[in-house]
Amino acid sequence: MPEYILALDQGTTSSRALLFDRDLQPRFAAQREFPQIYPQPSWVEHDPEVLWQSQNAVLREVIERSGGGPEAVAALAVANQRETVVVWDRRTGQPIHNAIVWQCRRTADRCAALQAQGHADRIRAKTGLVLDAYFSATKIEWILDHVAGARAAARRGELLCGTIDSWLIWKLSGGRRHVTDYTNASRTMLFNVHDLRWDEDLLDLFGIPAA
Repeated sequence: MPEYILALDQGTTSSRALLFDRDLQPRFAAQREFPQIYPQPSWVEHDPEVLWQSQNAVLREVIERSGGGPEAVAALAVANQRETVVVWDRRTGQPIHNAIVWQCRRTADRCAALQAQGHADRIRAKTGLVLDAYFSATKIEWILDHVAGARAAARRGELLCGTIDSWLIWKLSGGRRHVTDYTNASRTMLFNVHDLRWDEDLLDLFGIPAA
């Protein structure tokens, strides 16, 4: 019978894994730091494959330390750094660019332009968020605009994107699950929190093809 709940915490500077017993007491924990990438001032990136490798390593470590195997895990929970985004090829599984981290300010000018065009109130009314580079939408837009061929590939349905939870679950499921939850979706600036759906109007505003 499964004995543990496995919690993954993919943070901004390290990946962690914890095993909790049936009484919700922590039994085993592991942590691994990974490099930060600063292409220029105020820009912050992570290598998505390094994120996955570090998270997978600590996952395996706590399971091995428990003396059990994957069958000892009853449930898996994922916490992550939220607004950080990855875009990857749905066929090869390869990221087309480094993950753009929530701290990154490269799209601040784009947000200022959208503000000047009068989009801020509409975005806030639908998403509950202020128009800011902190959130995911302009990060995804930037990748599609700055990686050669990315926007055309997205229109052909060849790319997937998501916050870090989506990337990890896709990897953990062997590419069978491209999912998120409401709480992560609500941090993208693309999710209508009233209708609980991806907002086609906002996807169009940022030039992000709907799935």
